[in-house]
Amino acid sequence: MRPRILFLGTGGDISLTGRDVRCSGGIVVQTQSCQFHIDPGIGAVVKAAAFGVDLREHTAVLVSHAHTNHASELGGVLCALSHNGLDPHGVLVASRSIVQGLHDGIPRLTPFLSSCVEKVIVAEAGNKIGIEDVEIVALPTKHSDSSAVGFRIATPEFVVGYTSDTLFDKSLVQFYKNCNILILNTLFPFEQNGEGLSSADVVKILKVAQPNLAVITHFGSKMHAANPLYESREIQKRSGVQVIAAQDGLCVDPVSYAAELRQTTLSMFKESFE
Repeated sequence: MRPRILFLGTGGDISLTGRDVRCSGGIVVQTQSCQFHIDPGIGAVVKAAAFGVDLREHTAVLVSHAHTNHASELGGVLCALSHNGLDPHGVLVASRSIVQGLHDGIPRLTPFLSSCVEKVIVAEAGNKIGIEDVEIVALPTKHSDSSAVGFRIATPEFVVGYTSDTLFDKSLVQFYKNCNILILNTLFPFEQNGEGLSSADVVKILKVAQPNLAVITHFGSKMHAANPLYESREIQKRSGVQVIAAQDGLCVDPVSYAAELRQTTLSMFKESFE
């Protein structure tokens, strides 16, 4: 399998996904031996087929939290990867809100969907999960879903970080360091604020985290109107980090941004989550 990061959708606002302006099908991360699907939201199954992703090949599905643009097609993906439960395989790594439910106590993960995978792991901030030769660390967030997490995926070839949806907080920035590629859910442009990261927040993160490449995605309607391409150029100018504005179907070769391959074992993750 050729390593790649494929964006099945870049919408973070129902006004965009609801009008099919941008999908929110999630992100597929492929290594030499594994295939991970992060946050299968609206359009995940259709866009996987359109962009040549075989859902049966998924090693694991990672779900950061229970909101629609992150988890609405989890059921479809799990059914596809397991032949509707006839051949369960793979792992589901998901927030507590997915597995155990939100405030109403109704989980998105039904007993049937649980049976479609070999193992279900609740992702709590600070957890370290080994899947084959890949290590996944659940990162903390500041979000209305209090169980929401981001992810850092350390492979033998590269390390990719994913903020998920979060407010900016200086205490979180340390967890985005030591990534070759950092993917940031950027809902708002410069001079705008709300329940998520803005372009200004991304600049502050990148000045400290210093990845080889930053990719902004999961755009809100105001960010879409401001044009993420222009925003990414200004973020790059202010931060000094190379920045790409994702489009639906964007494919990135992660190995080309891992100039200095590191030993991606537990020794990489010495930061305290306390």
